[in-house]
Amino acid sequence: MSVDVMDALDREILDVVQREIPLVAEPFKVIAEQIGTTEDILLERLRKMKGDTIRQTSAIFDTKALGYKSSLVAARIAPEKLDERAKVFNQHPGITHNYKRNHDFNLWFTIAVPPNSRYGLEKTVDILGELAEVESIRILPTLKLFKIGVQLDVKKEAAAADKAAPTYSEEMRQAAMQIPVTDQDIAVILELQKDLPFIKRPFDAWAENINMTPDELFAHAQKLIDAGKMRRFSAVLNHRKAGFRANGMGVWNVPAEKTDEIGLKMGSFRAVSHCYLRPTYPDWKYNIFTMVHGRDLEECESILQAIEDETGITDRITLYSTKEYKKTRVSYFTPEIYEWEAEVAERLGL
Repeated sequence: MSVDVMDALDREILDVVQREIPLVAEPFKVIAEQIGTTEDILLERLRKMKGDTIRQTSAIFDTKALGYKSSLVAARIAPEKLDERAKVFNQHPGITHNYKRNHDFNLWFTIAVPPNSRYGLEKTVDILGELAEVESIRILPTLKLFKIGVQLDVKKEAAAADKAAPTYSEEMRQAAMQIPVTDQDIAVILELQKDLPFIKRPFDAWAENINMTPDELFAHAQKLIDAGKMRRFSAVLNHRKAGFRANGMGVWNVPAEKTDEIGLKMGSFRAVSHCYLRPTYPDWKYNIFTMVHGRDLEECESILQAIEDETGITDRITLYSTKEYKKTRVSYFTPEIYEWEAEVAERLGL
């Protein structure tokens, strides 16, 4: 469904489902009552938007809280070889976002590997760099989380400088990482990470799959939320189809002694979906990353300018994605990564 044909009810639906879908037996009845429509109308609208404006509807977990190692990675590849070499990275199941961006470091991707990975994060990135014959590759892990969580302003209610408190913090992540993941946790995660069907009782089959009642499934999901391992259950929108045709990764050179103060300020902006402290290198001086989404480049720049005006940090650039090579979700505790590692070991004699 094109953004141009969405009406007020569509926008209201998208605003609600990207925030949270309640973990109850009949979640769409609850949402329908909340927004003043019927369950049947809501489900009809959701089915029309599924696979288009709505990319996926599932649990959103914190990768590191589940024991995975993850990082943003920047690579420099000869421009004429970029499209072909991007395919090498896309083959790794733990690479979920892979973009061409307007910089000498022209390929940017996120990668996650499980706690029992054969190679671990750094070695995996080295192997991928060798396979793709990159000119340079830089691992940019999160040193500190200031904010995470996309909430697109589909109703056009927010101004560039509006604020919204982060719902998930570095402290929550660190606490969650101390709690071990159990076999029952994994069984529940394997169900909750599936794409939710838009039917009246969507959770019944998932509960049955793991010999639970729906109420037991919801209770365990709440336990994962309380432990900080699961952030919420919600829809993820296709940004472009929802009208947000530009995404700008604003990167900032912030004095080391001010990173905590400035990072918290930057993360407080409603339009910032992700805000992290990351390492620097001799050829990369920017240490705070803020992701913003806008209907066009001008909207992104107005948000970043508002951040600059408030923080006084002026040494920045904006990396815009000019091509999307891959965008999906991490699939936790599934065999694909181990299969990739075994295939690479055989091919390279590792």
